[in-house]
Amino acid sequence: MGVRILCVLIGILGGLAAQDLDHGVAAYKSGRYPEAVAAFRRAVAADPNNIQARLYLGTALMTQYIPGSSTPGNQALAMEAEAEFKNVLSLDPQNKTALASIASLTYQEAQAMPDLAAKQAKLDVAAEWYQKLIGADPQSKEAYYSLGVIDWLKWYLTYQNARSSLGMKPEDPGPLTSYNTRQDLRLRFGPVIEDGIRNLQTALDIDPKYDDATAYMNLLIRERADLRDTQAEYQADVAVAAAWVQKALDTKKEKAEAAAVATTYTTPQRIRVGGNVQAANLVYKVTPLYPVEAKRSGTQGTVRFAAVIGKDGHVASLQLVAGNPVLAEAAQAAVEQWIYKPTLLNGQPVEVVTQIDVNFTLSDGPAGSRLRVPGGEQAERIGLQARTGLSSSGQAGPHSGNGPLHGHHRRRRPRQECSTGVRASSSGGKRA
Repeated sequence: MGVRILCVLIGILGGLAAQDLDHGVAAYKSGRYPEAVAAFRRAVAADPNNIQARLYLGTALMTQYIPGSSTPGNQALAMEAEAEFKNVLSLDPQNKTALASIASLTYQEAQAMPDLAAKQAKLDVAAEWYQKLIGADPQSKEAYYSLGVIDWLKWYLTYQNARSSLGMKPEDPGPLTSYNTRQDLRLRFGPVIEDGIRNLQTALDIDPKYDDATAYMNLLIRERADLRDTQAEYQADVAVAAAWVQKALDTKKEKAEAAAVATTYTTPQRIRVGGNVQAANLVYKVTPLYPVEAKRSGTQGTVRFAAVIGKDGHVASLQLVAGNPVLAEAAQAAVEQWIYKPTLLNGQPVEVVTQIDVNFTLSDGPAGSRLRVPGGEQAERIGLQARTGLSSSGQAGPHSGNGPLHGHHRRRRPRQECSTGVRASSSGGKRA
């Protein structure tokens, strides 16, 4: 009887875990990351051995992590994400997704470290995780590529400083003018450079069309040329590097042509566009007001939204990804009024999924604070035309009368809910 009851309970918990997992996946795909995290946590609580739920939970946490932000809440996101991926590895030591995720997260953390020694140490840890990924998946081109990039990062700043100390401009040809400097760098970084080249070559052996790998191959060989002792050796390396540049350009062109052919057969209704690219399409901007309580408490930082821009250029939905709740409310009130130039694909307007960052920064100047939002002065200028139909000189602008922006400033969409459910660490620090 007891065994039967236990089986029933296990079945019920398994069903609840499946429901929460489905809910979390739907929320994650829609960019509602805090909601997804909550659902995945419930799924893990109902079934602690569910590897898929733990992978999704770690990924949803990692998605909200902002490299370079030292707030306790942001650091807690990275720590919890890493812990979840390690939980997966305790259940499945060769899980490729968990290994790749920890490697990527560690690399992101290293990139944001200002201290060179700490950065180098963190890059070494990231490299160890990529080596473990290769052990689980010898055909992982991304792992070999990442190892090559890490090797380049380890030496590039020292190389750059060496050229500067010798009075050499970036455009000046090599080799480095000091034999002692060349000898020192060869001894310290020669093996690092060669290891990077080997890793990138392996990535290209796996995928000859890996254009990112060809780009870094060019960098390492071109910089290695500066350590050569003769002009002949230098020119030989430069010629090899130039060949890699050409290969990278040819590959990118080939991929672009293939993508153009593919779009003639299918036109998606929604596309993803990078935040910086979409910011260039901003034509009407409302600048957020810096909350008084945030000024008083010295709160500043970045508010990040996942956004869907409608076919008409208006903000169709906003979802808070990260940021202080007080700043987020002010940012949302402004951003939901922004208007973008409609995005066309094959001549047809499409929805755009993008990321919007609003930076709140306190300063010592007369204004006491400043805001940096995408779009800059161009959006302000075009926004003036959209609101008044006049250019900055007082003449009728291109959007006056019945133009495409006529009346848009009066269209206020209902304010949407924006969840701030990003978990903070137990120390209770502010997210900014």
